[in-house]
Amino acid sequence: MGANAEYVFVGSYTGHTGGEGDGITLLRRDPATGQLTRLGLAARTPSPSFLVQHPTLPVLYAVNELTEGTVSAFAVGPDCSLTPLATRPTGGADPCHLAVTADGGHLVVANYSSGSVSVHPLDAEGAPGERTDLLTLTGAGPNLERQASPHAHMVVPDRNGPDVLISDLGSDRVWRSRLDPVSGRLGSPEPAVEAKPGAGPRHLTHTADGVLFLAGELSGTLGWYRAAGGPTLEAGGEVAASEATGAVYPSEVTTGRDGRFVYLANRGPDTVTTFGWDGESAVRMAETSTGGVWPRHMILIAEYLYVANQRSHNVTVFRVDPDTGIPVAQGEPAAELSPTCLLRWNPPMIRL
Repeated sequence: MGANAEYVFVGSYTGHTGGEGDGITLLRRDPATGQLTRLGLAARTPSPSFLVQHPTLPVLYAVNELTEGTVSAFAVGPDCSLTPLATRPTGGADPCHLAVTADGGHLVVANYSSGSVSVHPLDAEGAPGERTDLLTLTGAGPNLERQASPHAHMVVPDRNGPDVLISDLGSDRVWRSRLDPVSGRLGSPEPAVEAKPGAGPRHLTHTADGVLFLAGELSGTLGWYRAAGGPTLEAGGEVAASEATGAVYPSEVTTGRDGRFVYLANRGPDTVTTFGWDGESAVRMAETSTGGVWPRHMILIAEYLYVANQRSHNVTVFRVDPDTGIPVAQGEPAAELSPTCLLRWNPPMIRL
């Protein structure tokens, strides 16, 4: 593999949870055209539905979204081969998201069905140890089918401190908890965002000036919040995710590099909505077909947007117009079975 080549790992649902994938696969990305080429299976592991990399070590982590959830760690070779390091139980059901703290010392994992967050210390090689904490959330929402109990959907460690944000689809809150770097334990959670009842917070992202964008999976909305001097962020507004009249279930939210545009993937209408952002409000500018079914995840790499369409078994490629911010389909989709997550591999400066 060339020194200037770029690579993308793909997580998937396997037969363990009704999917058709085999594990973690590897794609090569052409920086000039944005096109993806499938290189094959990198690791066979059950339902690795979300992936993340260590900030300084060549290590990749995957949740295994199972009833008895686990996390798996892999050393990544110079050729992007994956060598298993460790697999640990999360103590919860159906882990769906994970992240590494900024100091590289701990792995935090969101267990969706059991509404809990597990913490795992990482050793010098990046391998996770047995969990040091299991924080179980509390609360419920008005949607009796989806919100009868907490559902941790995303964990976001602060880049500059010990706080961890936890989006909870079940209680309509984003919680803030403080992680003790010595004991590896999380403090009592406090609300950072109190979304509208029935919103179903799924994924979130921050802007450079501190605005938090939140995908409301159950309300079909994009909401935004900002600091107001207290522990709870103040609601700035919200807008419908899609012009579609049927059910809309937003999944992933991300922002462009210059902060002028926000992108929201919508399952149901199978679109990506482009919002213009002026620092105060988001305005829906365009809604683009993903060229697939059930867009579960997406990432921006330079001027290209990549969308993982879970139910049509493909990853579609778009070039983002630098002036309008609107994505335009490029070339042929890459065939992938039950894709659920895309991870651009950024080789770290430090290698094992």
